[in-house]
Amino acid sequence: MTKEVKRIIFIVLFCEFLICLGMSLIFPVEPFIKNEYHFTAFDMGVMSSLFAFVQFIASPIVGRISDKIGRKPMLVWGLLIFAMAEFIFALAQHLWLFDLSRAIDGLSAAMFVPTSMALAADITSEKDRAKVIGWLSAAFSGGLILGPGLGGMLAHVNYKFPFWIAGLLGLVSTIIAWRFLPHDEDELVKSITKNPEDDLLSSGWSQLRQIMTPSLMTLFGMIFVAAFGLAGFESIYSLYVNEVHNFNLSAIALVLTLNGIISLILQVFLFDRLVQWLGEVRLMRYCFFVSLIGTILVIYDHSHWHIIIATLLVFEAFDLLRPAITTLLTKMSQANQGLLNGVNMSLTSVGNIVGPLISGYLLDVNYQYPYWFVSIFLIISWVITFILRHEQKVNTTD
Repeated sequence: MTKEVKRIIFIVLFCEFLICLGMSLIFPVEPFIKNEYHFTAFDMGVMSSLFAFVQFIASPIVGRISDKIGRKPMLVWGLLIFAMAEFIFALAQHLWLFDLSRAIDGLSAAMFVPTSMALAADITSEKDRAKVIGWLSAAFSGGLILGPGLGGMLAHVNYKFPFWIAGLLGLVSTIIAWRFLPHDEDELVKSITKNPEDDLLSSGWSQLRQIMTPSLMTLFGMIFVAAFGLAGFESIYSLYVNEVHNFNLSAIALVLTLNGIISLILQVFLFDRLVQWLGEVRLMRYCFFVSLIGTILVIYDHSHWHIIIATLLVFEAFDLLRPAITTLLTKMSQANQGLLNGVNMSLTSVGNIVGPLISGYLLDVNYQYPYWFVSIFLIISWVITFILRHEQKVNTTD
């Protein structure tokens, strides 16, 4: 990679670290927000679903726009909208305002996440791509390292205080991206953010149909199914361990902080090697299996330390799954990375819409039901990895 490419990657990594730090500040306080305002688990699930619903609607549109106008405007506006959403949440006193904040937050995620991944794919070679995607995931985990512990400390001042800090971090990220990312007219960005097939850029979803292969269809199917399981586990985790296993604010913050530290180590030092050793498909298969075992342990084991260990197994598997899926997706087509990452985000968002709703409802009915629901979808995702591997072998033979 050239110095200019490394500089762009560093800026995106730094902004992603700040925005993820802001996002993770709120994780430990979710069950206490629920209790303070007398929300149900289903109400909290609706908040998560609204976030995902807006992602679903906006992501393919944002992906296409970023392919046409360049990545920088989308990244800057995504960060600014994130800051606005956090300030609204901090000021909210009624359920509809909390829901509005989460919807705006979903728009910011649709603008920032696929665009940052598309930018990474634009400016890196296939050889370096897994490494850079791993760095982006590490920046995400780096925010998670500091966020939950800091959020837990800030929540002792007030449960809303972490949201004010998250909004400020969003503003700082916006200024950094606006000031230091190259302008779209710069020669480097012109060469890496615009697809040469200008006649195909206007074709929208028809372009996706043209580049669709059996392997890509199978991968999209796995993304769709896996999202249900992953969202179902993550969306209610803080609520689940607080209500069922009596985890307090400090215990929840400890789990999320340990997860951030381990994820950072895995993604910075091991992800690229694991991809080279196992390949993306086999790595995904092992991650689904490990997350299934961890989920079952969370259901039936009542020792706090055992639950923490099982939770870490699940979260680390999830944290390797996401960059593995993204890396494989970017390798399946050399062009239209914004479109592919936008579709990836949309399919993930479908799971994020339905998963939290069902898990929240099931948690109100019976505490074991949500994670049995999650286990079923993890099994289906594990099976699809074998189908995906078969499709890849067929394509290679052809």
